[in-house]
Amino acid sequence: MHNTLSSETEKQGLIFDIQKFSVHDGPGIRNLVFMKGCPLRCPWCSNPESQNYYPEVGFNERRCIGCDQCEICLEVCSTNAIKKTETGNIAIDKSLCTNCGECAEACPAKAIILFGKYISSEEIIRIAEEDSGFFSRSGGGVTVSGGEPAWQADFVYELLKKCRMRGMDTAIETCGYASWENLEKISKFSNLIFFDIKHINSSEHKAVIGVGNELILENICHLSSSYPETPIIVRTPVIPGFNDTIEAIKSIKNFLKNLNSLREYELLPYHRFGEAKYEYLKRQYLLKDINPPTTEHMAILGNIIHA
Repeated sequence: MHNTLSSETEKQGLIFDIQKFSVHDGPGIRNLVFMKGCPLRCPWCSNPESQNYYPEVGFNERRCIGCDQCEICLEVCSTNAIKKTETGNIAIDKSLCTNCGECAEACPAKAIILFGKYISSEEIIRIAEEDSGFFSRSGGGVTVSGGEPAWQADFVYELLKKCRMRGMDTAIETCGYASWENLEKISKFSNLIFFDIKHINSSEHKAVIGVGNELILENICHLSSSYPETPIIVRTPVIPGFNDTIEAIKSIKNFLKNLNSLREYELLPYHRFGEAKYEYLKRQYLLKDINPPTTEHMAILGNIIHA
């Protein structure tokens, strides 16, 4: 399994997507750069391909044209990780797969996907400059998301610095669970910071996400005091059964009163848009029986934060 940087890629960043024409992740029209690697394991994560810090192969069985028509992936796999099933389709043995991506590159139906590629900051800048006209007219720019950008702090720092040198507006989206050194580094050249706070109660946070929230809350306070002129937008994904109560949202709102640089507090309703990708990665989607919060309930919670 490839999970470390080689000598050829040590000066590059590991991303899994660049989304153009984003309008929800900062002012204006933006390029949204998704970094790979995240320390949290939120069961509602809509980008499960972002979590591991290495490229990984996914398989969309519905796109596969079957071994009767094609066996190219079987032929190119050097570790015999791809097997022909009794139904004439293929299966990928994750224990043998090295995530080299040769099968994804060869697959004519694009049923096999390689989530993650190494890329230089200059290449990302080149892609962003294709939309510089949209940026200048709309006040847009580049937003670095994830995963968690602070997990690749050196790369993100250089990328944002180059963006600013070229006059591009910059923003980051962070879960806040990172060393202060790394979080501060990626904040130095950020015009705007999106910061997730999912729960105030640390034990409930740990029970569902895997870690406590002390570091997250400490970091947002450090950001607000160290970069008072950099606006922070706090976001809370509203997850039924976890933090969708009036008490949970009130607790977060009360904590945020101490942040002088807070521009806005947003509630994001839980959705299931990323569920199919769990299947591609052969992972279990734990919230398949959870329904999104109703519009009426979101309105009640929204009234709390705007009261």
